[in-house]
Order: sequence, then C-alpha cells, then structure tokens
Amino acid sequence: MDDVFRKIGSQLTLSQKIERRLEEAIREKKLPIGSKLPTERELCASFGVSRTALREALRRLSARGLVKITKGSGMYVTGLKIDDAIRNLDLYYDMQFDQNLIAQIIQVRRLFEPNIAGLAAIQRNQNDLSDLQDNIEKFKLCDPDNIQLEADLDNKFHLTIAKATRNPIVQISMEPIYSLLPRMRSLIYANVEGEKDHTLEYHIKIFNAINEQNETAATEFMAEHLKRTTDIYKKYLHGAFI
Repeated sequence: MDDVFRKIGSQLTLSQKIERRLEEAIREKKLPIGSKLPTERELCASFGVSRTALREALRRLSARGLVKITKGSGMYVTGLKIDDAIRNLDLYYDMQFDQNLIAQIIQVRRLFEPNIAGLAAIQRNQNDLSDLQDNIEKFKLCDPDNIQLEADLDNKFHLTIAKATRNPIVQISMEPIYSLLPRMRSLIYANVEGEKDHTLEYHIKIFNAINEQNETAATEFMAEHLKRTTDIYKKYLHGAFI
C-alpha cells in the first residue's frame, strides 16, 4: 500500500496527479471498493501536497462516483455503478445527436437486438413478463396523438427486454441507445401512417416468443421489427444511410 500514497512532487496540476494516482489504485484493486481512505492530513503528508490540491482531487473523484465523502465518518472507495456508466454514454449521445448518429444507432440495434431478444427469452422471469405485458396494454390505450408517450413506452419495452437478459453489460450498452428513441421518434414517426399498429403487432409477437421461451422466434421477430424501422428512417433521412 505504500506505493499508492508515495509523494507526488511539486509539479503543476497536482490535483490531477493525485486523482490519477488514486484512480489507478482503485482500478488495480489496491484500494478495494468499500475500503476507507486515510484522513486528509495523512494523505497530504503521504503525497507531499497541500490540502487544497488534495480536496480538489477528492472532489473530482467524488463527482465521478469513485469516492464517497461522509461527514464525520471519512472517505470510502465506492467504485462506478451501472447508472454512472449509462449517464456518461447518455451525455455522449446527446452531444453527438444528428442524422448520422441515428443511422449508426439503428445499425447497432439491428446487429445486437435480435440476439438480445433471444437471450431474454431464455433468461426472463415472471416480473419481466409482467412488465412487458403491462407495457403492451399501456401502448394499446395510448392516445395516437401523444407521440411522446408512445416513444417512452417503446423505449421501456426494449429496455425491459435488455434487462431480462440478466446481463449488466447488455443494459449498460443498450439503455443509452433506448433513451434516444423518444427523440428519434418525434423527429420521424409523427409522419408515418399506421406505425403504432405495426409497433404494437411486433411487440406482441416478441412478447409471446419471450413468454414461451422461444429463442428463435424472439430473435426473428425482433429482426423483422428493426428491418421496418430501418426502412422508415431510410425514407425520411436521405443520405444518412448507405
């Protein structure tokens, strides 16, 4: 542990160096999740830095979710949670949002979502089925003029399937993509006649396949569903698709 808290030196941007040193120790599990850091006084002495530089480094680590500072108790390593990773991707996609990103997102969905649906058919539990069924019923009753609610329900349907895989990497990868669906649908789908009926038809087919634990059918129905999505976006976003 002595190599973690060795002296930093007197160069500029000391707070960044402290932050990187502690992050590296967390990555390498020299500072495991749940472990308590030394006090500010001890860290300043170990690193050979001022309290100002140390506090700035700790503030950034805390903002990133790597360290939790509890008044009267101390500082603890917390590690990144799934929600932290998803928020970072959400921000990236929001900043990059344009027609090219939409085309790339649809391409990724066609590559991965059919297999995600197939895995969900194997791994799903009763709570997943209840959530999907409830989502379908709400979609049926949704006012066709309420494009935003339709998009939110569509987002939740696909997200529920991703969660039903019981694979957190699937959720981290796909949830930021699904969060774009309301924005994408509001851009295009208000102009598409009969899209609600088509979406509902395929959501029911996909649900039935997942309910029956039919991996092949779930995979095929999701692929067909996304093929229709691709055709619509090709029609309205000229030049974005190859």
